[in-house]
Amino acid sequence: MLHLDIDQFWADDALAHLENCFSKKAPQVALGIRMSGECVFAELGEEGNPWGPIPRERRMALHKRYNEKAKQIVGRNLLQEVFPPEDALFPERRMIGEVFGGEYLFNGQSTWLKGSCTTPAELEAVLDRVDKLDFESFILPDNWHSEKKRIYEEYGLEPAPFTGIRGPVTLATSIFGIENLVFLYYDAPELYDRFSAAIADVILKYIHSYTKEAGCTEPPHGFGFADDDCCLLTPEMYERFGYPVLKKVFDTVSPLPKDLRHQHSDSAMAHLLPILGRLNLTSCNFGPTVTVTEIRKYMPSTRIDGQLAPFTFMRNNEADIIAEVKRDCEMAKEGDLRGLNLTTAGSINNGSLLTSMRTVMAAIQNYGRY
Repeated sequence: MLHLDIDQFWADDALAHLENCFSKKAPQVALGIRMSGECVFAELGEEGNPWGPIPRERRMALHKRYNEKAKQIVGRNLLQEVFPPEDALFPERRMIGEVFGGEYLFNGQSTWLKGSCTTPAELEAVLDRVDKLDFESFILPDNWHSEKKRIYEEYGLEPAPFTGIRGPVTLATSIFGIENLVFLYYDAPELYDRFSAAIADVILKYIHSYTKEAGCTEPPHGFGFADDDCCLLTPEMYERFGYPVLKKVFDTVSPLPKDLRHQHSDSAMAHLLPILGRLNLTSCNFGPTVTVTEIRKYMPSTRIDGQLAPFTFMRNNEADIIAEVKRDCEMAKEGDLRGLNLTTAGSINNGSLLTSMRTVMAAIQNYGRY
């Protein structure tokens, strides 16, 4: 078991996050892990579905108990303990998959987007409907304005702006199918390009609608995409489909050097790094098979949120966790590159224990000193 000085760790970690984790004042690699609400069940030995609805009072009680344990093991509260009352939640607006004719279905474990078309002719019809759609009327529920007014008067709350969404390839494969999208590149390239352009335009409509409903005159700077399925496209396919969407959105809402430009893709998508590198991402979270060294080759100024495999973290094997953290730290220290915010290369899942977080902290303190 590695030695850990918890007080010293957190003092050093505060410095490690300066300048987007690139500060020369940082004594060690930054820690990005703060666990997740999913983890309360395994940690506390409680029954429950991490991805299903949980009553507010139970959620707050679980988080409070979890934080009490976290303070003992890692020295910090990690989870939010207070949630707004149910009647302070804004009505749900229709999501982007519904704009393209899809349907979101909860299968008891998670919510999936069911597609709306499988042939080029059907896709063309979907895009024709999107072009003619009265966007605001479609996404806003009938009670939106009355509830928005009531919530503001009772709680002083405004709706949040729109700062992130599932990525264009993941959306397209859900709506149209994986093989269908690949074949479309060869069989109907103009429709392939039109599908990409439609996704970009709809995302911008979401940004502007949410900005207006939040009472803002312009959208906040910064945006992030979660695009696991981008790995399924070749570089040539991605350059024509995914890249133009990110470029258009980032140019609109993240034009300044320090604006958030984030891409999450917890998949084996190293072949796309040269293309993504041209977007000047300020942060990224890629799959565990994509190494810090590979990322840094194309993204010298991007904060790397990774690269510990989520299942290594969830299996709670101390030796395996230390080996991966040591590997990543050594890559970040090579040439004094910095910019590593050590976390999981993907979601932190139920089953990941606080003792594993402590192991990561100890490994950083022992092997991640700059």
